[in-house]
Parts: sequence; C-alpha cells; structure tokens
Amino acid sequence: MKKICCLNPVSRKGTDRLGEGYTFTEQFQEADAVLVRSADMKELQFEKRLLAIARAGAGVNNIPLDRCAEEGIVVFNTPGANANGVKELFFAGLLLSARDILGGIAWCREHAEEPDIAKLAEKAKKGFAGREIRGKKLGVIGLGAIGSEVANAAVALGMEVYGYDPYISVNAAWNLSREIRHITKPDSIYQECDYITVHVPAMPETKGMIGAKELEEMKEGAVLLNFSRDSLCDEEAVARALESGKLAHYITDFPNPVSIHMKNAIVIPHLGASTEESEENCAVMAAEELKDYLENGNIRNSVNYPNCSMGTCQAEARIAVLHRNIPNMLGQITAALARQGANIADLMNKVRGEYAYALIDLNSIPTEETIRQIEAIEGVLKVRDIKGGEGR
Repeated sequence: MKKICCLNPVSRKGTDRLGEGYTFTEQFQEADAVLVRSADMKELQFEKRLLAIARAGAGVNNIPLDRCAEEGIVVFNTPGANANGVKELFFAGLLLSARDILGGIAWCREHAEEPDIAKLAEKAKKGFAGREIRGKKLGVIGLGAIGSEVANAAVALGMEVYGYDPYISVNAAWNLSREIRHITKPDSIYQECDYITVHVPAMPETKGMIGAKELEEMKEGAVLLNFSRDSLCDEEAVARALESGKLAHYITDFPNPVSIHMKNAIVIPHLGASTEESEENCAVMAAEELKDYLENGNIRNSVNYPNCSMGTCQAEARIAVLHRNIPNMLGQITAALARQGANIADLMNKVRGEYAYALIDLNSIPTEETIRQIEAIEGVLKVRDIKGGEGR
C-alpha cells in the first residue's frame, strides 16, 4: 500500500485516479509520494522512502529540484494542463489594457446615485476610449503549451502575431497556426510589436530577461504582459518605463511590493490557473504521472530526471535505477545482474544533464543481494525493484 501526502487541497478528480493500493496520510515523513500545489517544500527534510513529488501545476519554484535529484526523488509537473485557463486570463488582461474598462467601471460606481447617469455616461465615455486589438501586432516569447495557445487565439482574433522560441518542440510547432511569423531574434518583437507577452519557465538564465535594454528597444507606448513569473521581468526597470511613458501598461498576474505600486499597471492576484477546470486537469495529470511511476517506473513530465517509459512490464521483473550520468554506469549495473545470472529482456537508459535513469526488465527476479550490490555502486542514487520484489 503506497502512502500519498497532499500538501495542498487537490481535486478529488485527481486523487480518485489513484484507486486501490493507495492510501492518504497527513504525515509527510511517512509518504511514498507527494501531491503539491503551492506549499513551500524548500526547507523540508526528505525521508529515504520518498520516491516522487508531483506538482499540480507548471511552476516548480517551491520545490528544491537539485536536492530532490541528488536524493533520487523524481519531481513531476503538469505542463499544458492549465494552459486554457491562463490563455483566457491573458486575453482578459490584454483587453483591459486596450480599453479603459476598469476606469469606466470605476466611473459608474462613483456616479451610481446620479438619477441621469445614462446621459452623464454618454458625455463621460470619451474619457475611457481605447483601441481595438484587431490588426495590432502581438509578440509571443515562448511557444510552449500556453504561448502556442495564446498565439493561435490571437491570430483568430485578427492580430498579427510574431512568435519567438529557439527551443520549440516538434509537437508545439505542428500545433501553431501557419499565420504566425516565426522570429529568430527577440529584438524584432521588441521593436515592432504593440503588445509583448512572455511565456517561458522561471530559471536562473531567464531571470530578468526583460530588462532596461529590452524595454528601451520597445515601441513607444507598448504594452507588456506577464502571466508566467514576475522574476522574468526586471520590475524596477518596468516601473521606470511606465513612469516615462515608454510602456503604456504592464499587465501582471503576480502582485508584489514593486508591481502593486507601479503607475499604469494592472495587477491580478495570480488567477491564471485558478479555475475549476484547470485545477481538475492539473490534479488528474499529476496523479496519473505518480501512478505510472510508482507502478511501472515510467517517467513523464519530470523536471529533474529524463522522460523514460517502457509501458507495463511484461517480463518477470523490472528494476529502476536513478543515477548520476557518469561513464560505465550501465556496465556496472549489468555486471551485477550478470553475477546473479539474470537475463536482461529489455533496457532503456535516458540522460538529463548530470542525472540519468535506467529501466531494466529481467527474465528472473533479482535477489536482495543483487539489489544491494547495485545500490552500492558509486553514483547510484536510488534503486527500485518495481515488479518481482513487491516494490522492495
């Protein structure tokens, strides 16, 4: 019986996917796997029994990824599960920046007791006039699950869309509208687009990627939208650009002591994925990732280990080895199996940076001694006997 700890409330549509063989515990230290949303895990100590953490969402800045990798704990996220929710909020922000809807609503509230409010409104509305987005240029930096949906929907609304992503996947590329202009350098987006939106993960190399230099390149009166992470923008520089009028608006889903005081900023309280549908989609995807890993050893959508899948094991046994990416690792593992006389039916080894993951199907059940020998190899971080040793 595998024990699952939910550090945040997680939709029942997700947890119900786990089914028999699973139980839930409130005691983090006795969990085999964890489901989490926004809870900060950086200071938590992990027991050896902890196998995996699944984040019901895309961002994983609340999880110590390097420490998890070093301790053989696979961290999953759910890319694309909340894409539609974020996309829809993006367009709400886009329209709020194009039309002074908020100003108009505030005016109506201020004049709520006026008996001739309808006539007053006809005179006042010119003060809230905006512009239509059709025919305007939108630059999308990052064409992953969310960025590609934003770009395609903007095309459907009649916008001229520029897209930039040097790491775009084949699947994402196939799903993009042919009307999107593919840009090889983001400078073209900064210089030509009326609206600029960024949809890239928050990493050390993307921190402050929209800074003073990039802002200076932008068109006078451009609008910057950020529904990814506040760290992607140098918000002190953004504040100065707003004050000078270089930027007309900054639309962000991340309130903080800087953004909340910016002139002409529309600050939303991190509502991007706060829809019932997004939360359900993320929970289902996270639960299914955990279930497949715990039962079959397969990795899909990990952020600290490589994706690796061999389906359901049809052989007598399957072991999984999380290890450092160093020479002769597979040779040492297979040598330990050979000493037992085990015959390898299938093997897959995948690498991601400093870490690697091996799935090995065997035609005989490995002994406890063989498992201990593999665990003792320098560079091996964790060994799981998935089928044959009852999860030993």
